[in-house]
Amino acid sequence: MAIVFDRPKSLLDVTLSYCPGCTHGIVHRLVAEVMDELDIQGKTVGVAPVGCAVMAYDFFACDMIQAPHGRAPAVATGIKRAKPDNIVFTYQGDGDLAAIGTAETIHAATRGENITIIFINNAIYGMTGGQMAPTTLPNQVTQTTPYGRDVDSAGYPIRVCELLSTLDGVALAQRVSVDSVKNVNLAKKAIKKGFQNQIDKKGFSIIEVVSTCPTNWGLTPVEAVKWLQENMLPYYPLGVYKDGEKGDRLK
Repeated sequence: MAIVFDRPKSLLDVTLSYCPGCTHGIVHRLVAEVMDELDIQGKTVGVAPVGCAVMAYDFFACDMIQAPHGRAPAVATGIKRAKPDNIVFTYQGDGDLAAIGTAETIHAATRGENITIIFINNAIYGMTGGQMAPTTLPNQVTQTTPYGRDVDSAGYPIRVCELLSTLDGVALAQRVSVDSVKNVNLAKKAIKKGFQNQIDKKGFSIIEVVSTCPTNWGLTPVEAVKWLQENMLPYYPLGVYKDGEKGDRLK
């Protein structure tokens, strides 16, 4: 009998630790499928964050390193410079990448470090209980904004792809989602391009995945997808914000 669907070799045969309806599992599979298709499993090094994906080293069948909170791009930079023939990626959430890790992210990007970043944006701190994140929407209710995010006191959300697309060192800045079959397929193409850019030595690539957090949003998985579509996607439009190679300027 022909096998039409199977677990990627680059994804370990273990139970994931994520909440029901969380989209981390979908993105993990896409990353693993890309590693399989590009045949890079044996030379790939992943950098795990601090956050819900802190245990990513238990899920991917490649070498993994645990970074301190927010420092994944700095760790990835060191790995890539020491082992330039290896494929190096980070897997980070919005708190890890866009709060404590803002400086590491921006400076790795502007240097054009030849690494690939998978960035999960679910607009909230997931692992620590649902506090406001840098990507929390205006008026969004969280544990630390019970009356909704007040932009007058807390400022506005950070749009990471738009920000990084202004930097010359960035080769790819693309925002995707995994809320539908169509968008899952587009997300996989973007992730594959991010890895291929690294193989082709084009520079820094970031793929932002707009994601759900049913537990901390206080919604069912189905309701969370609908909330994402109605609230997050208008504020974080999907699309390619920069595509080329480091040194290219936006027209």
